[in-house]
Amino acid sequence: TLTVMDNTVKLIEKTRGQKLDLAKLPMNDQATYALLQRGEARGVFQLESDGIRELLKRMKPDNIRDLIATNALYRPGPLGGGMVDAYVNRKHGREKPHYDHPVMEEILAETHGVIVYQEQCMRVLNRLGDIELASAYACIKAISKKKQDIIDQRKVEFLKGAQERGVSLDVAERIFGQIVQFSGYGFNKSHSAAYALLGYQTAYLKTHYPAEFMAALLSSEIDDSNKREIMVEHIEDARRLGAEVLTPDVQVGEPDFTVKDGKIVFGLTAIKGLGRGAAQEILRAREAVGRFKDFFDFCERIDHKIVPKAAIEKMIKAGAFDSLAGGKRAALL
Repeated sequence: TLTVMDNTVKLIEKTRGQKLDLAKLPMNDQATYALLQRGEARGVFQLESDGIRELLKRMKPDNIRDLIATNALYRPGPLGGGMVDAYVNRKHGREKPHYDHPVMEEILAETHGVIVYQEQCMRVLNRLGDIELASAYACIKAISKKKQDIIDQRKVEFLKGAQERGVSLDVAERIFGQIVQFSGYGFNKSHSAAYALLGYQTAYLKTHYPAEFMAALLSSEIDDSNKREIMVEHIEDARRLGAEVLTPDVQVGEPDFTVKDGKIVFGLTAIKGLGRGAAQEILRAREAVGRFKDFFDFCERIDHKIVPKAAIEKMIKAGAFDSLAGGKRAALL
């Protein structure tokens, strides 16, 4: 993904003369959130599976905190435990969050009263039970590994500390029960935040620079023959976003997908049976003398050890010579 983003930035500079600094993107871009709300997240880091795109449609994220939560919530535990439904319903006002203590509201307000992150559990143990953060972390790990002896020991400490802070035993018991329930599912927020940032940045590029982003994305899959179906999906996605994908053409195509006049130029390596070495040889021949005059000129100028007859046949069938022969593929064969 970092390579795709880097290549997108390079394409933007090459095609638009614009230097984009990904670290300085506005984090409140409504067009980017609108793209995610529609579930158009193919190629968006960590947000591209069918299931998570459906969750985006339900959640309707409108800030980075929602994306951080989405990354943390989209796992079997939270999905099965009702945490996802609670978050979505509370975000949209269909359900009201309940807080057992003002400190709980301070810590959980950003996730609508749902314990989503390990850090939240640690902070509750620390703030209400006076348990050191290092010990709180060990407690979270013990809960996830079901080490009952450590859990019991921390519970005694928590109840004592909470009562010393004026929390009733009943409320303290209930809060610790919540922590035990959610810690098994709790996700590391700092990890989720880093992922959400990359997800937002890729969604921003897809929203505002669809041709460049989709070209870089397609190029990233080009050498893997098992990714043909994914590439077809990406091409359909690009067209849906309004970025035209041109058919293969020996006169303009390069080994990877590129962008020209806002249109995506088909990468020659993506033609099945051609290969990167052959695509590079075609580019070399074209750059050395200029565009090919006709099919015979092409055949004279390339090295046939690198671009064999079989590869040329594949190119004819893919339409890469249509611009030279007026689409008469049968005649070329």
